[in-house]
Amino acid sequence: MWLAHRGRIPLLAGVLAWASTAHGELRPLWELGVGMGVTSIPAYRGARGEVVYFLPLPYLVYRGRFLRSDRQGIRGVFYQNDRFQLNLSAYAGPPVQSGQIPARTGMPNLSPSFEIGPSLQYVLIDTPGTMLDLRWPLRAAFTLSFKPIGWVSTPNLNLTLPDYRGSGWMLGASIGPNFADSRYHAYFYDVAPAYVRPGRPAYAAGAGYSGSSVYLTVSRRFAHYWVGGFLRYDNLAGASFVNSPLVETQQYFAVGVGMSWIFATSSRLVESEEP
Repeated sequence: MWLAHRGRIPLLAGVLAWASTAHGELRPLWELGVGMGVTSIPAYRGARGEVVYFLPLPYLVYRGRFLRSDRQGIRGVFYQNDRFQLNLSAYAGPPVQSGQIPARTGMPNLSPSFEIGPSLQYVLIDTPGTMLDLRWPLRAAFTLSFKPIGWVSTPNLNLTLPDYRGSGWMLGASIGPNFADSRYHAYFYDVAPAYVRPGRPAYAAGAGYSGSSVYLTVSRRFAHYWVGGFLRYDNLAGASFVNSPLVETQQYFAVGVGMSWIFATSSRLVESEEP
């Protein structure tokens, strides 16, 4: 899946693996590929204007009993049954160059970040043509220097159509609210007294609601390559940090496309629950 975490850059580098095959088939234990992706997103949620990233796009699938990399990303599965799964999820975000954002002029740059934590998944509908599930991750966020910057929770309702009308294309959609603690919001939206200037008063963000996100995704696995794309809409109306002077817009779109050539697959086959 294209993993775009709430205003962060999608993880084009390593966790995009959508295979459009029937549910319950035997599949290779691992698959490897390489390609290129491009995405246009805001520097952070609420920033005006977009930043365009051209990134290498590794295609990595691993269908182990615990460690897996598939359409849901790279994760460790601690427990699962027919309806419920508990796994470990991880996400990452790019640096923010304050000099490129008028609202942050003169403020420090923001370091690249990553998030890791448990995620609950409950399957509501699971048929050969439709999968609907509820996912509720809770992740701790850090900079690359392992400085903690708070907690994030992004519950969402996720719909997958693995073979839309027999076309071989996989379509997906998800919608859900975002929540974070005050330390996480402060990292992006606080204005310390030292950085106050006309039009940018001091501000201290609180914890709570962080806006809502809608994702639309499309992908297809061909014999030797994979293609995919995503469209995301974010709305920050009612967010606990919406009055920060660093929030320049309350709604925006983000988009990305990519393609990978698959050059190696495992000869060992395993049963997979992927749609």
